[in-house]
Amino acid sequence: MPMDYFAPGVYVEEVDRGSRPIEGVSMSVAGFVGFTEDVRGDAELFKPMMITNWSQFLEYFGKQGSDGYTDFNAYLPFAVNGWFMNGGGRCWVTSIGTKLPGSEPPAPEETATKLRSSGNRPSLMFAIKPSEGEEDGSSALALSGGRVNVSILPDEPKAPEDPEAEPPLNTGEYFKVIISRGGEKLEEYTHLTMNPDVEAQVGTYVVTAINEGIGDQQASQFLSVTDMSTSGQPLSRRPVNGTYEVSPPPVISSRERFPRDVNGARDDRTGVQGIFEIDEVSMIACPDLMLAYQRGLLDLDQVHGIMEMMVSMCENNAPSPNYRMVVLDPPPCKGGGEPVPPEQQKPQHVAQWLNNFNRRSMFGALYYPWIKVANPRNAGRPILVPPCGHMMGIWCRTDETRGVFKAPANEVPRGVLGLAYETNFREQELLNPVGINCIRNFANYNRGFQVWGARTLVEPANVQWRYISVRRLISYIERSIEIGTQWVVFEPNDQDLWARVTRTVSNFLERLWRAGALFGGSPGESFYVKCDASINTHETIMLGRLYVEIGVCPVRPAEFVIFRISQWSPNQ
Repeated sequence: MPMDYFAPGVYVEEVDRGSRPIEGVSMSVAGFVGFTEDVRGDAELFKPMMITNWSQFLEYFGKQGSDGYTDFNAYLPFAVNGWFMNGGGRCWVTSIGTKLPGSEPPAPEETATKLRSSGNRPSLMFAIKPSEGEEDGSSALALSGGRVNVSILPDEPKAPEDPEAEPPLNTGEYFKVIISRGGEKLEEYTHLTMNPDVEAQVGTYVVTAINEGIGDQQASQFLSVTDMSTSGQPLSRRPVNGTYEVSPPPVISSRERFPRDVNGARDDRTGVQGIFEIDEVSMIACPDLMLAYQRGLLDLDQVHGIMEMMVSMCENNAPSPNYRMVVLDPPPCKGGGEPVPPEQQKPQHVAQWLNNFNRRSMFGALYYPWIKVANPRNAGRPILVPPCGHMMGIWCRTDETRGVFKAPANEVPRGVLGLAYETNFREQELLNPVGINCIRNFANYNRGFQVWGARTLVEPANVQWRYISVRRLISYIERSIEIGTQWVVFEPNDQDLWARVTRTVSNFLERLWRAGALFGGSPGESFYVKCDASINTHETIMLGRLYVEIGVCPVRPAEFVIFRISQWSPNQ
């Protein structure tokens, strides 16, 4: 509305009449669920944590100074590393544990933090104190994934009560201990020494102060301390100044509880379901579902149940469009369900398994066989792992280099040393029609390993949604339009708004056509946008609704390239 004018002069008004451009959303953010070596820093057990590079993964999910892998060869670190190696960027990681369910809990000294003296000899050992009534050694800190920092700082002996008395000699053996978490000081103990026979008016033995308390100060609620020093003067046994992290004992799920931990809960943002609460995640994998199957933690029916849940959640994102896809891994088994090593799973086995699983969806993808990568925990020797992380990295790489409309195939998987099984052309003729994407070895053609399939798990007769690139392109368009047209809500529903919406969407689709995402020689052949009185009637306007009809013609991959050659004579 125009402003009021009361005095003569020149008035300038800023009027917003143009349409707002739609910016394409990212379809290249992954979500991973599986076992990790540790859960540190701001990361929490069972809850998703954003990771932007491998170093950050080590910061949150690897022990200090570690390579980030586990002693029981969990597949998630391999998948995340393969994701980054193949071009993946931002991802979210959910740790479902640092030990296999049912494992024996480690001895307290294994998870304790050991401090050393200036002479590099054992000094003190700090451990998280178990909560009362907890027999398994876990604690509230352990269940929350929290850590405690212990700071060793210089201090002095106690000052005498008589201000005129001569202060005791400061031999340098005295120190203070500050216990903190997340930058917040929890407890502080002063005038400490490694001398168990120290006089009370001068200082306090560190073990007595922290474990038992002294005077008005109670024992620590968080930590217990053990004196590991054996001989020497208090100064030589004193711990080196610095800040040290004390880890809680790992939370080890029971075998009975493990399926529930993997599933998680959307309201609590835990487990697989918690990943679906992260809006930006557009591709999801749970590589350690295969480890749980191999170790007997889940049977094949339970694996199918979790796979079904992931597929169904990708299909049900109402009221927003369905834009997520799940990348499944084939369980290493024969068609009848008998477990076998991955290298013994033949193409006919995985085809029969998929037929028995009997779940079809345009929002799922499956790759075969498992891939061979280097295992840092075994001196770099190869290990067979599920291919999901490497494949999703290729999806992201293709998005960046070509666009979401390009099929993520005919690409080299980086970091792959070999395949569990080398599928040939005839065997792929069995797998490709049912939606099993093969990773092939084309060494005979000097082309190395190649991803040689780009199909979804939709039923074979539904050719409209056969290709991963088509499904992801349509999801990209739907999601971008949904987010880019939020400004339309509560605008006056009239012809002016219809024209602005039409122009906004048309400009976005024309940019896609120019980038090669849509098929057609002109924008008019590639898409149409309809927003007029024929679909926005008086009744729909009275209901507060605005309808926009959009049709697009996506490009599809040339999966079969056929050259028809015949002899030709120019005289014929």
